[in-house]
Amino acid sequence: MAVGIAEMILLGLLADWVFRRMRMPGLLGMLLVGVLFGPYVLNLLEPGFLDASADLRNIALIIILLRAGFELNRETLNRVGVQALLLSFIPGILEGGTIALLGPLFLGLTHLESAMLGFIIAAVSPAVVVPMMIGFIERKRGVKKGIPTMILAASSLDDVIAIVIFSVFLGFYTGSSGHIFLKIAGIPVSIIAGILVGFGIGWLLLKLFERFDPRATKRTMVVVGVSILLFQVQEILKVYTVPFPALLAVMAIGFIILERREAMAHEISSKLSKVWVFASIMLFTLVGAKVDVSLALKTGFAGLGLIICGLLARSGGVLLSLLRSPLNRRERLFSVVAYWPKATVQAAMGAVPLGAMAALGMDQRPGEVILAVAVLSIVFTAPLGALAIKLLGERVLESDADEEI
Repeated sequence: MAVGIAEMILLGLLADWVFRRMRMPGLLGMLLVGVLFGPYVLNLLEPGFLDASADLRNIALIIILLRAGFELNRETLNRVGVQALLLSFIPGILEGGTIALLGPLFLGLTHLESAMLGFIIAAVSPAVVVPMMIGFIERKRGVKKGIPTMILAASSLDDVIAIVIFSVFLGFYTGSSGHIFLKIAGIPVSIIAGILVGFGIGWLLLKLFERFDPRATKRTMVVVGVSILLFQVQEILKVYTVPFPALLAVMAIGFIILERREAMAHEISSKLSKVWVFASIMLFTLVGAKVDVSLALKTGFAGLGLIICGLLARSGGVLLSLLRSPLNRRERLFSVVAYWPKATVQAAMGAVPLGAMAALGMDQRPGEVILAVAVLSIVFTAPLGALAIKLLGERVLESDADEEI
């Protein structure tokens, strides 16, 4: 596995440099490296490296979520809280609902199968969106109106809601739905629980750091280690059908440390930014390695048309959520495209319905279609969304330097 990691580091850095020289997001180059060297094209990655890919992706995702938490300033959140809350569920529900409605027409699925597909696709990708928003915050772009912070907060909640709704429809489909109203009511309970657990752990870590005063590097290692354990708790609770949003808990840890000890938070965030150089290569190359381009092409224009219809509904949901916001038209357009990219959740969840159907001896064709469209959504929206975010963000988001001049 060590050789596989070394190869990905070198190739990922090279791809990142080449794409940045072309004024394109470096993550696109890393995704491309993963696709080309992954098992579905050249198949040059070590089997051991691929076997550990889920854990490596989770660790990389944890690092970027922690960085996001350390950027969630309370004052800014107070300004954009209403819009962030609306963005967390309106666009995703409209996108998932549109795909559920149109899936039978485009792909011949049932409405229930289309609903499962819709809420797999409805989750925006934190792997793509979060690092790009943090980049804008670090360059002081859009900070005055809190636009990157608003999208950071909303995109994380968006994922939780989409995944929980998907699990409800999967339960219906496989006959294990249980008490549906309890599951629906469990969405806000799950979100609140995740945030409160993160706050509690963050407070305990602060007390620990104040008592023993470890160096910033050791503080960072402790925070990362605890966050990894939270994801393990999420997996354990999933067996008992108890939804626990570890990603929100991880972000809440960063938020509470920033709120109580700003200098300490900046030290830890600085250390995480260095680790992110390695973690980003692992995350994007391994997400790329999960993409089977031939599978994506199976659904052809029908699958692409359905994805576009979903994106149009999502875009309308973003505009609806921002109706009473102080953002101008160009900033609202930026918010629309910032909500396009799909990658992480689709790579992780796309095969879940197929696996469930196979385990129950059901017809697997609908699961294959769902997986193909999920993969196609990554191929289509990840590069398009990342490029649109970069180009529009540089032109639309005002910088503090511009204000001072």
